[in-house]
Amino acid sequence: MRIIGGKHGGLRLTPPAGLPVRPTTDIAKEALFNILNNKIDFEDADCLDLFAGTGNISFELASRGAKLVDAVDIHFKCVQYITQTAKKLEAGAIHPRKADVLKFITSTKSHYDFIFADPPYDLPVLPMLANNILAAGLLNEGGLLVVEHPSTRKMDDSIFFVETRKYGYSSFSFYTYSK
Repeated sequence: MRIIGGKHGGLRLTPPAGLPVRPTTDIAKEALFNILNNKIDFEDADCLDLFAGTGNISFELASRGAKLVDAVDIHFKCVQYITQTAKKLEAGAIHPRKADVLKFITSTKSHYDFIFADPPYDLPVLPMLANNILAAGLLNEGGLLVVEHPSTRKMDDSIFFVETRKYGYSSFSFYTYSK
């Protein structure tokens, strides 16, 4: 696992073994950020990384200059790794939070320009996740939400759905919010 671009581009991250995660592959992440570079001004962006796991996406966002990155995960060891690595990288924009993501979505008062969600592929509410995030008002107008999901699962049941990009077994579905 490595940071693809920005200030820490090329840096390898080595999370401890045994974390309950399925990190986004470097190939898929590079493809995703090639798309995002044309859609988001990271330096002005408040970002949210849901089901953050190793912080792979959070570190990429911070490396590219994101103003704020809230990294939310329920697993203590994941949050601990993100916290320790953010300190080592002096990535003060990253704010790890230990929380149940589904409860966080309905309770936070924060709003974001970019939200990335990489839930467990067997999450029962996966098909409704994008609609739940958008209904909670977490995404700023004109903001972008990306949900990573298995390529076998259709995620286009939202009026805010834009497109899906497939990368092997994983796909990214894009949603944008406008009134």
